[in-house]
Amino acid sequence: MMKQNIVYSTHPEFSAEPIEKEAPGINKTQDFRVHLDRRGGGKIVTIVRGYKGNKQDLNVLGKLLRKKCGVGGSVKDHEILVQGNVRDKVLTILIEKGFSAKPSGG
Repeated sequence: MMKQNIVYSTHPEFSAEPIEKEAPGINKTQDFRVHLDRRGGGKIVTIVRGYKGNKQDLNVLGKLLRKKCGVGGSVKDHEILVQGNVRDKVLTILIEKGFSAKPSGG
């Protein structure tokens, strides 16, 4: 959600409520598995696997997860990488969005 600095609008149906963008092409029947992985230097990464679809929609979902968790990450090889041990938060976000998601691995 972007903060809007609208001072005045003449549109009769204008609403100042922020519009949350949905990932338009993502199929809600996705079955995600959320893993934890320890990388070099002892860094922990949360990995979301099991996505089936195009790369653009995966990037939108990855951006949404990283933004909601307030951390960095990336999308590689049809996996969403989120920095840190945020598996529970990612699971909650995916379930709230209507996806099937389960914890898996370490």
